[in-house]
Amino acid sequence: MESKNPVFSRTRQQSAGWGAPTPTPAQLQDMYESPSYAPPARPAFRTMTLDDVVVRGFMTLGTLVVGAAAAWYFNVPTGVAVGAAIVALVLGLVASFKQSTNPALILSYALFEGVFLGAISRVFEGYFPGIVISAVLGTALAFGAVLTVYALRIVRVTSKLVKYVVAAGVAALGLMLVNWLIVIFNGTGLGLRTDSPIGWVFSIAMILLGCFFLLLDFDAVEQGVRQGAPEKFAWQCAFGLTLTLVWIYLEVLRFISYFTNSD
Repeated sequence: MESKNPVFSRTRQQSAGWGAPTPTPAQLQDMYESPSYAPPARPAFRTMTLDDVVVRGFMTLGTLVVGAAAAWYFNVPTGVAVGAAIVALVLGLVASFKQSTNPALILSYALFEGVFLGAISRVFEGYFPGIVISAVLGTALAFGAVLTVYALRIVRVTSKLVKYVVAAGVAALGLMLVNWLIVIFNGTGLGLRTDSPIGWVFSIAMILLGCFFLLLDFDAVEQGVRQGAPEKFAWQCAFGLTLTLVWIYLEVLRFISYFTNSD
């Protein structure tokens, strides 16, 4: 006779469960070896490493150097150099605003920028013998100094610093644009690009600004590696470093020309 007491009914159900068939040794082994938790899901992409940035950086800078060497060797005309500069500017703007990681786009930028740099470097070398190697060494020295400062945390990249540097960059570009427009009317502009105390101070400011942008580039690489950015992001990091190094090189080249004898 079945009891109406719920306690007895629950006890009977538990006893039925305990009376289930005894598992075999093989089943017990499978239960022992199976994990008691679900393994964490792996990312669907390979994350970026510092080596990825170094390799992409050498590829981008190598393409730029090849373009510059070719332009220097073949002594490309001024019109070709100006055209290459315009193409490099367009490609650079596209890569910057779209945050592109397309290798073809970034390497194309490096190639056209290299043609422009090779042509303008040959012109400066013609007026000031030995200036190009000095500018290259100065750029390398700036790169090494900024890398040391960043690695030792002498200057820390904060959100406030990023805002100040970006604002200073926009202000500098706007000031140069105004200077170019005034040049059309008086031939000298505001004196920002002349061999004068104003020109010297402005060139130094541009070199320092380029060094601060290098700090932001190094921080972008570190944050990308730390946060597990996709491997393709290394191309954007390489592009940023190349763009900043070109900036510093041109400013160092101009600054040295102020104090180099053209004889």
